[in-house]
Amino acid sequence: MSTSIVILSGEKILAESESVIIVPEKSIEEAGYIKMFTVKDGAHAKHEYHAMAQMAYFQYQDDELDIHEIDEPVAASYDEERVDLDSGMVLCRNGNGEFLVFMHKNLNRKKLLEAVYRYCTRWVRLDI
Repeated sequence: MSTSIVILSGEKILAESESVIIVPEKSIEEAGYIKMFTVKDGAHAKHEYHAMAQMAYFQYQDDELDIHEIDEPVAASYDEERVDLDSGMVLCRNGNGEFLVFMHKNLNRKKLLEAVYRYCTRWVRLDI
C-alpha cells in the first residue's frame, strides 16, 4: 500500500500528499462532485478536509493564498485509485504539513473556494 497520494499534471509530479480534495469546476453548481481522500486514519479525515478548505478560503479572503496555476489536466493517484480533473482545483497537504493549491487558469477562484468550504462545513456539522 502506498504512503502518499501523487498529484500529476501530464507526466510531471506536482506534489506528493497525505490528504487531497478534488474540486471540479462543476462543483460550483453542484457540490456533490467534490472528491476527497487521505492516507491517514479515516476517523479524523473529515476534520482534516474541513481545516484544509477553511484555511484555503480564509487565506484567499486575506490575499495570502498561494495558488499554483496549471494549464493541463491534473490527476490524483493513490494505489489503484485515480481521479482525473480537466478543470478545477486541487487542495492538498504534504507529509510536512505544507498546504498546496493547484488551480486551472481562468476559473472563478472565489466560487471554487466557497463551494469546497461550504461542502466541508456542512459535512462536519451534519455528518453527511
